[in-house]
Amino acid sequence: MIRESFDSEFDEGDYSEDEMTGGLSGKEGISFEYSDGDFSGGDIPGHELIDWDQMFMRRALTLAQQARQEDEVPVGAVVTFGNRVVGAGWNQRESLQDPTAHAEMIAITQAAAALSSWRLEKCTLYVTLEPCPMCAGAVLQARVPRVVFGASDPKGGAVTTLYRMLDDPRFNHRSDVTSGVLADQCGAILSQFFQEKRRQGKK
Repeated sequence: MIRESFDSEFDEGDYSEDEMTGGLSGKEGISFEYSDGDFSGGDIPGHELIDWDQMFMRRALTLAQQARQEDEVPVGAVVTFGNRVVGAGWNQRESLQDPTAHAEMIAITQAAAALSSWRLEKCTLYVTLEPCPMCAGAVLQARVPRVVFGASDPKGGAVTTLYRMLDDPRFNHRSDVTSGVLADQCGAILSQFFQEKRRQGKK
């Protein structure tokens, strides 16, 4: 099932195919827990309901900023179990010279290690950019039931744009999808990164 939070896509001119489909995250990543525990703000008198999707997407954006600081394509991802982060990663393809070092791959690997199970059947993946075919395949392999992403990828997206891998009945697993969460912020960091590269004369 595909759900859109709000519709916001990039101008295709912002990206080359290599920029959009490669270099999205890294093998090292970080792992941390959200200290407020497994509850929603609505359970606490005087507190507003917490928007978990936006909160965890902001975590992923923080990781995307880390990638940008390392001169990597700025994409970040976290995997949550309940309301706890169990895996996190950012792009390190260039620093590691690893074509599989996408944010989602690292976050999924960390989550599986943290939970001592390759089956992430009660987890949610948050990522700032729509997953590519490789990362969507990892979602299916890990049985992740829900994926939330920020910006659509017009040249490499395999969830709602070029392909709909997570909603394909031919696979033995399908994931619910929520798209467009903080899409403007997720898109802006990518656009700014590639604009700077063009100013520097780098392709």
